[in-house]
Amino acid sequence: MSGGVGASALVELSDAHVVHRARSGGLFTRDRVYALTGADLTIAPGETVGVVGESGCGKSTLAKVLVGVERPTSGTVSFKGRDLWSMPPAERRAAVGGSTGMIFQDPSTALNRRLTVRKILRDPLDVHDRGSKRQREERVRELMALVGLPRVLADGLPGQLSGGQRQRVAIARALALDPDLVVADEPTSALDVSVRAQILNLLLDLKDRLGLALVFVSHDIQTVRRMSDRVITMYLGRIVEEAPADRVTDGSRHPYTRALFSATPGLLDPIEPIPLAGPVPSATRPPSGCPFRTRCWKADEECASDMPGFSAASTPGHRYRCHHPVEEDRSTRDLVRQSQQPKEP
Repeated sequence: MSGGVGASALVELSDAHVVHRARSGGLFTRDRVYALTGADLTIAPGETVGVVGESGCGKSTLAKVLVGVERPTSGTVSFKGRDLWSMPPAERRAAVGGSTGMIFQDPSTALNRRLTVRKILRDPLDVHDRGSKRQREERVRELMALVGLPRVLADGLPGQLSGGQRQRVAIARALALDPDLVVADEPTSALDVSVRAQILNLLLDLKDRLGLALVFVSHDIQTVRRMSDRVITMYLGRIVEEAPADRVTDGSRHPYTRALFSATPGLLDPIEPIPLAGPVPSATRPPSGCPFRTRCWKADEECASDMPGFSAASTPGHRYRCHHPVEEDRSTRDLVRQSQQPKEP
């Protein structure tokens, strides 16, 4: 199991799969969409885990499974040592609803436009019957102060707020029940560049002040690296690498993680991105063997026939799934040159 947290795990996934049915060309036929495949992951109390990958790689599905919004097709989700989906429904709602929070990508659609800020923040307290009416009103004031919202906005509607203010409301709502775990799914992608840094700094500050475990989902590996203790790389529904955040630059071993990093380099030391051939394959018909092989410059026949298991790197907490991993501590700049060379016949 990943993370090495064992019995202290807040949330633990074991061989979790999510398969959807999607209508294909025929009227009565449905394709299987492999949204999540064999996910093993642990989240420890108080840590920040970043999840990176291109659109459609399964990041949001993983996030929903972690907070109990989506039930896996197979596999288990343990919450504080108990199997989440074997609990009675009422107990599961109380356990997950009261201990987890989720921040969605676009606050303009995640918030009810007809409710005032006060009502939006009171709603979780009302649903879970937390405190008296007076205590709930006091909690709303606390939440607004916590995320830096002026009290005068309590009677405002989401449409009257800026994008940054709306996302602060969404963050406050996620914190309303004092959760142990908050999952932020692309929380800044819908915001102006000038506001993104404010929201990211707010999340880091709240995590430290409140002792939260935070799962931060993004396609921006540079932001995730700065935000996280540990980084998970996903490709076509699979976790393909897990590494300490300080190892995902020139220490990651999976070619896909290196390609992601090269596509968003630092401004002070820019490099050419590692070229990937073609689009991400369809999740309804994933390639045989390693799913990344159709775009990888290191792929061979072994990659086409067998899905690699996890291998451990020399650094504790670092594992990857690759038949031909990147040499340890090889610079990404060298990989760019290697990837641009023609393959031997």
